[in-house]
Amino acid sequence: MKLLNNWPIIIPLCLTLGFAPFFPEPHIIGKIRWLFGGANGMSIKDYFDVVLHGLPFVLLLRLVYIKLTRKNAA
Repeated sequence: MKLLNNWPIIIPLCLTLGFAPFFPEPHIIGKIRWLFGGANGMSIKDYFDVVLHGLPFVLLLRLVYIKLTRKNAA
């Protein structure tokens, strides 16, 4: 559980796996545009790709939420 609550692990994950490949645009950005555009032609592989590249950002949001709620509760 310490691995999932570690800023020095989550931030590089977001910057590397979350945004890779970087050019011409981050992969997750293209997939999100595709999803919001109706997801026409997306296969199982594309949905897995969204999960794979989106997971670091989900972990980051989770960590921010935990830090904010614990700070307010204390």
